[in-house]
Amino acid sequence: MKNIVKYGISLGIAGVLLWYVFKDVDRAAMFDAFSKADYRWIVVSGLLTVVAHWSRAYRWSLLLEPVVGYRPAQFNATLAVLTGYFANLVVPRMGEVTRCGTLNRLENVPVNVSFGTVVAERIFDVMMLVLLIGATFLIEFNRLSTFLMDFFSSKFSGASRLADNTWLLVLLGGCLLGLAVMVWYFYNRYKEILRQKPFYQRVEKFIRGLLEGLLSIRKLKNPGAFVFHTVLIWTMYYFMSFVLFWAMPQTADLGWRAGLTILIMGAIGMAAPVQGGAGAFNILVGAALALYGLSHQEGATLATLMLFTQWFYVVVLGAVSFLIVMLKGRSPQPKTQPVVNLDGSDAG
Repeated sequence: MKNIVKYGISLGIAGVLLWYVFKDVDRAAMFDAFSKADYRWIVVSGLLTVVAHWSRAYRWSLLLEPVVGYRPAQFNATLAVLTGYFANLVVPRMGEVTRCGTLNRLENVPVNVSFGTVVAERIFDVMMLVLLIGATFLIEFNRLSTFLMDFFSSKFSGASRLADNTWLLVLLGGCLLGLAVMVWYFYNRYKEILRQKPFYQRVEKFIRGLLEGLLSIRKLKNPGAFVFHTVLIWTMYYFMSFVLFWAMPQTADLGWRAGLTILIMGAIGMAAPVQGGAGAFNILVGAALALYGLSHQEGATLATLMLFTQWFYVVVLGAVSFLIVMLKGRSPQPKTQPVVNLDGSDAG
């Protein structure tokens, strides 16, 4: 029931956002523009999507290698990544768990260990996004500063009222700090008793595996390849959207700087807790395109084309990958046991 409620709320938010995007858009004109689009560039975008996902799977296998003792097969890792993206389109934030569960089925890698590497991978993606946001702000400072001021202007009055109640924030912070100290005190006092409980042992084992995955970056055998594929992934993300500028004559003259702006706005929109970034992606990308002289209609049309293109390839590649995973069946025992102890000793 909890999952149904969460899914319903997410779907409801996406519906409201999409209504807001399309309430002033001529949908007949939008679909007419889609019918006249040059689909060769959509095919090119799809090929770049495949390269990006293959590269992500390769980078993930580099993180897994020092943890599980061998590098998972590239094909299996790619299947897991694509299946995860497919799941994330249906249920937000389920992609990471599905990816790890799929690799467990194909390679018998424990989910807690692989999930730790996924978290480590996400940390590096966030770092890349922050670097790109900084670079884009330097390149397009005038446009983006104007965009942010206009986009969040309605929030400033609320922020000023919040500042008048600073004491409430201080009190809340003090309560949270006090709660943390109490939890830490009782944990240290009763930890020996807790360690005898099966539930605590399972939780501790999971956390140890998660931390081992997070710290896998320290043990990379080929850090240069990890950096290369991180850059390659984001380069492919950039060109996946950029080539779609040429799919329609109204947007063919947008330059490389617009591509950078769309990359960061699209990434932020896709991170929203709604199915496939629906609505959030359209709003952010469409508003950003207005900075480059596009009308609301043209911006909404291109943003929707970009989102539909991503969804199409996620559904096709993800569904095919899911079928292959089901046909392959469950893997036998792993080639070697993963190391999950943080001190480097044998896990036994």
